[in-house]
Amino acid sequence: MRLNKLISDSGLCSRREADELIEAGRVSVNGRPATLGQLLSEGDDVLVDGQSLPQRKRKAGRRHVYIALNKPIGITCTTDTEVSGNIVEHVGHEQRIFPVGRLDKDSEGLILLTSNGDIVNQLLRWENHLEKEYLVAVNKPVLPDFLAGMAKGVRIHGQLTRPCKTSRLAKFGFRIILTQGLNRQIRLMSAAFGYRVKQLCRVRIGQIRMGSLKPGRWRNLTDAELSTILPRREDW
Repeated sequence: MRLNKLISDSGLCSRREADELIEAGRVSVNGRPATLGQLLSEGDDVLVDGQSLPQRKRKAGRRHVYIALNKPIGITCTTDTEVSGNIVEHVGHEQRIFPVGRLDKDSEGLILLTSNGDIVNQLLRWENHLEKEYLVAVNKPVLPDFLAGMAKGVRIHGQLTRPCKTSRLAKFGFRIILTQGLNRQIRLMSAAFGYRVKQLCRVRIGQIRMGSLKPGRWRNLTDAELSTILPRREDW
């Protein structure tokens, strides 16, 4: 196994970030500075900043992997590994995983991934009816009429968006909670009122929250979170 994959599989960071750690001289193998592309043998001792790698394994009692990722800007939600910056290689999981839904390349925040390819469509149907919460920064002051208009629904893609919840966060920021996921929905809705989205971050899907998860990092869903998606444990 290559060194950057081992570091990524531990959940410490992505493969790209692992390469940056190696280049910075922060990784050692058997007490010696590591090199880019280094191959490991069984029993090799790998340290990052002098510390052993965290152990991250599939949750006990599960046949499949279900994870929450804080997707950084610039990562594309595709399983096509020919696409530069694809989400699969960014996560670098040892199992084959699939994103549930999408976030635009220029958006960031919470997205779910699973190794259970047979159930992705079911999860998509589930996600499309759950609340999804976003924090949005725009290019001009957020006014009451703008928030009210967004909440009522906006015609995009030839259809009227479902009513949603909106609230002002700051002079140039607002919160929006949707129950659908049309392509570039928030950006197009905002544009209909003359606003340009400068930053968009999803922080919640149903009862699953991003919390303090740092950009680029991922974690396994808890049993409580997974039960809100798949109530039948035999599906896990």
